Amino acid sequence: MLNYLAAALPAETGAGARMLALQCALRMNESAQVRLPYGVLRSLRLESATDSWRELKEAGLLRTFPSDKRAVAVQILDAGLLTQHPARPDRLRAADWAMRSVCRARASSIPLLQLAALFIVARTPRGRGHGMTDMDQIARECGFPAAALPSLLNQLVEVGVLTTWQVAPEAGDLSWTLGPTVIYPESVTNESN
Repeated sequence: MLNYLAAALPAETGAGARMLALQCALRMNESAQVRLPYGVLRSLRLESATDSWRELKEAGLLRTFPSDKRAVAVQILDAGLLTQHPARPDRLRAADWAMRSVCRARASSIPLLQLAALFIVARTPRGRGHGMTDMDQIARECGFPAAALPSLLNQLVEVGVLTTWQVAPEAGDLSWTLGPTVIYPESVTNESN
């Protein structure tokens, strides 16, 4: 889903907006509607996400409706999101996993750190504790310049998401080892992400 959203959203879309888009895309029903509880926004530390909602509206991804005191009502406008897999029950588990993994990883209240932590954890094969990806892929899907990657990865080491990381200069591959605070829930496998 992060890969699809990277293609669907403008490159300058902020990390907070990308986190909101991910939660909405994973939680939407068969009519492309979602009721996003304020508790989810608080858990992601995005409760005052006015700019992020505006970015997603301007990108044409969604529109919001007047909501009650418990949730934000959203209509997804990107029909392509309905064709993404897995099915809704698996997407709901993935949405819950995404939210919990970011919170559990103590990735702070900085949306870019949260999104980068989610990207890395989602691409770490279950039970291995280490993974690898192309540097350009993480930069594209998280919406930041590749030159900012070393600083971001060092911050993920500081908060315990990563133990180590390195880049193979010739190939441009990023490899990492997860920190001890990152745990996969039993009900979600890497294939659901």
